[in-house]
Amino acid sequence: MKMAAIVNLHAGSGRAGKLWPQVADKFDHVDVKFTRGAGHATELTRELLGRGVDRILAVGGDGTIHEIVNGWLDGDRPIREEATLAVLPFGTGSDYRKTLGIREFEDAFALAHEPGPFSSIDLGRIGYQSHAGRRESRLFMNVVSFGMGGEVALASKNVFSRLGGKAAFQYATLKVFLTYRARTAALELDGADKGSHQITNIAIGIGRYHGGGMHVCPRSKLDDGLFEVTIIRKLAAWELARDLPVLYSDDLYVHPKVDHHRAERVIAQSTEKVSIEVDGEALGTLPVELSVLPQVIRVARR
Repeated sequence: MKMAAIVNLHAGSGRAGKLWPQVADKFDHVDVKFTRGAGHATELTRELLGRGVDRILAVGGDGTIHEIVNGWLDGDRPIREEATLAVLPFGTGSDYRKTLGIREFEDAFALAHEPGPFSSIDLGRIGYQSHAGRRESRLFMNVVSFGMGGEVALASKNVFSRLGGKAAFQYATLKVFLTYRARTAALELDGADKGSHQITNIAIGIGRYHGGGMHVCPRSKLDDGLFEVTIIRKLAAWELARDLPVLYSDDLYVHPKVDHHRAERVIAQSTEKVSIEVDGEALGTLPVELSVLPQVIRVARR
């Protein structure tokens, strides 16, 4: 098996760089590539798959996995059908690993060495409005959200260089929690008009977790060709504070102001500026259009 590792040494506020030498000693004959900046992991993935690599190790956080996923396909199909992605999570939040069934690093290490076979899982494609005003498109593997989730990602991005990963996220979460104002968004699911909603947050998931452990799409499945759509309607600040334990749990849907749906295609728009986050990255604003690409990537998972 031809194996390569794409390593983001800066993931987890530098934790990946400190621990990678210890991890590297446990792998034989691995072609190691270190990322040099934004988008580089995508370029490296295309190069490695084009050279016939059988397994790529994503060594970093959800952002690193996101970039690798965006280099995996040629159009709507994998560059190399037989290739498998394995995750060695070193990120600040590392939400995606939970959906893959990775609880401890030992789980990830064991999966990385297993020969398979592994079933294929879904990816999503999103078209959105960039902050520069251009229409752009990319793939995602975990969760897209807008409303409070988008505002936290944007605020975190704006202070990241000064505070670092975890501190930036905590600062952004507190700031948005204290200042957030509900936005209005119109939703269409598989061509059916679902009307306008005053929202705290809407999450569209292939994976189940985002925001550092919020179980936002608890019924989502990785390989069923459908998004889980979770709508958290307008909550007053006191309601949000009171109900955080429920909103972060797998009992999210018992909350009277939470609705959920399943769909292959989602369109959302607003007359207001509504920020989005895609796999934790602050990329732009509504309007968005999302579609599922069923079972297009093989990932090592439990």
